[in-house]
Amino acid sequence: MRERLCPDPALLARASPAPPASFVIFGAGGDLTRRLLMPALYNLSLGRLLVDGFTVIGVDHNERSDEAYRQGLTEAVQGYATDRSGEFSADSIDSHAWGWLRDRLFYLTGDFEDAATYRRLGERLAAAKQAGGHGNCVFYLATAPRFFGPIVEHLAKAGLMHEEQGDFRRAVIEKPFGTDLASARALNARILGLVDERQVFRIDHYLGKETVQNILALRFANGIFEPLWCRDHIDHVQITAAETVGVEGRGRFYETAGALRDMVPNHMMQLLTMTAMEPPNDFGADAVRAEKTKVVQAIWSPGPEELARDVVRGQYDAGRVRGTAVPGYRQEPNVAPDSGTETYIAMKLHIDNWRWAGVPFYVRTGKRLAVRRTEVAIQFKPAPYTMFRATPVECTTPNLMVLHIQPNEGISLSLSAKQPGPTLRLADVRMDFRYTDWFKAGPSTGYETLLYDVLIGDATLFKRAENVEASWAAVQPMLESPAEVEHYAAGSDGPAGAEALLARDGRHWLKLT
Repeated sequence: MRERLCPDPALLARASPAPPASFVIFGAGGDLTRRLLMPALYNLSLGRLLVDGFTVIGVDHNERSDEAYRQGLTEAVQGYATDRSGEFSADSIDSHAWGWLRDRLFYLTGDFEDAATYRRLGERLAAAKQAGGHGNCVFYLATAPRFFGPIVEHLAKAGLMHEEQGDFRRAVIEKPFGTDLASARALNARILGLVDERQVFRIDHYLGKETVQNILALRFANGIFEPLWCRDHIDHVQITAAETVGVEGRGRFYETAGALRDMVPNHMMQLLTMTAMEPPNDFGADAVRAEKTKVVQAIWSPGPEELARDVVRGQYDAGRVRGTAVPGYRQEPNVAPDSGTETYIAMKLHIDNWRWAGVPFYVRTGKRLAVRRTEVAIQFKPAPYTMFRATPVECTTPNLMVLHIQPNEGISLSLSAKQPGPTLRLADVRMDFRYTDWFKAGPSTGYETLLYDVLIGDATLFKRAENVEASWAAVQPMLESPAEVEHYAAGSDGPAGAEALLARDGRHWLKLT
C-alpha cells in the first residue's frame, strides 16, 4: 500500500486551499530548494491546499530549460523520499500530486544583481496575471545571505513588490538574518526602507515543527500546566539541539559563523521564547510576536565574569558516530588547521521578569554529538520530603516534562509511583505521547505549515524586525567576548566544560546517549 504524506482528509478539510499565486524561488538550483522547499510544496499539493492558479518560477544563474528543471527536481524529490535519512521520506511519490506540481514548474536564468533579470521576471509575472487573473506573488530568497538586500532592492525598483487591486506581494527571507546586531539592524533598515514590514516573512523552519507549535497549545489550552509554568514550580529549563552530522562540506561558511551565530539567535531563541512567553491576548500574529519579543528583551545581559563562567564553547575532534569513524572539525575541507571556531556552545541564560526570576535556562547545541535530538526539558521542583522521612525513600524525584521536537515528535512526563510490595518505595515512571500514535500524519519537512502561512498571509510563526534585533542583542556580548574552544570527541555528549556548567549549580544535563 502506498504511503501518503498528508494528514487524514478530515483534518485537511479544516484548512482552506491557499489563494492562487506565483511562487518565485531565487536560488532555484540550490540544496534548500531541492531538499526542503519542493518536498514541502509536493506535500501541500498532495493535501489539496494549492489551487490551479499556483505556479513556481525558479530563478538561478545556470542555464537550463523548463523541462530540464522539472526533470531535475523530479529526480531530487524521488531520491529524498526513498533515502529515508532526512526529514522527507515515503515508500513512493504520489504521481498525480507530483505531476500536478511538476506541470507548474518554470525556470528563468538570471543574475540576482542584474536589473535585466527582474525585467524578464516582471514580464513573466504580467503574463501569469493575464492568464490566471491574479497578481499574487511570493518571492522566496533561498540564496546566500549576501543577496538578501540586493534582491529585495531590485524587486522594489522593478515595481515587483508593489501591491494593487487586492493582490499581495511577499518576500520570504531565510536565515541568517545578519551576522551580529549591527548587521541585522542594517539589513532591516535596508529592507524596510523599500517594503512594508507586513510584506516581509523572516522564516525559521523550526517553527514549522508540530511540537514547537504544540508548546502554545500545551501551555494555554490545558488548565493543569499554565499555573505551574513559573518560578514557583519550575527549577530550571534545558533546551537542546544536538546533531550527529558535521559541517557537511560547508567549512568555508562555518568558519565565519560557528555554532553561536548559526543556531542561537534563530532556532534556539525561538524555542526559548515559545517556552517562556506570556499568554498573548489572542493568537494573531502581532500579539504572539509581541510577547516573544518581550522574552528576548528580558534576557539578562552578562558581564565579563558571567560570560567566562556561563558560556562554554567546544569543537569536535575525530571520533566515532554511530559506529562510523569521522574526522575532526580541523580536518574538514575549507577549515583552517588551527581553527578556533566553535562547533558546540552551551550557556546559562536568565530571563529577568516576574515569571522567570531565578530560573536558569540552559541552552546547548552542537555538531557531531552522540544522537540527533532537539528537545525542551522542563525540570519541576521536587515535592517536600517531610511525609516520606519514616519510609525507605531517600528523596523525592522531581517531575520532568520533555517536549521532543525531533526526530520523534511528542511529549513525555516523568512521575514518581509506588513500587509493588509491602513497603513504600518510589520508582520513576514515564508517560509518553507521540504524534504518530494519535494523529494520522506522514513525515514533513517542517516547511509545509510555513509556506502555507505565507500564501494565506499569516505571519504568526515568522519573526518581526524587533524580534530579530532583540535576539542578536542577547548574544552580542558572547560575540564580543570569544573564548578558547574546548575539544570533545565526535560521538560524545560534548565538552566536559558543559557538564561543569550545570554541576556548579547542583544540576546535570539530560544524557544524549
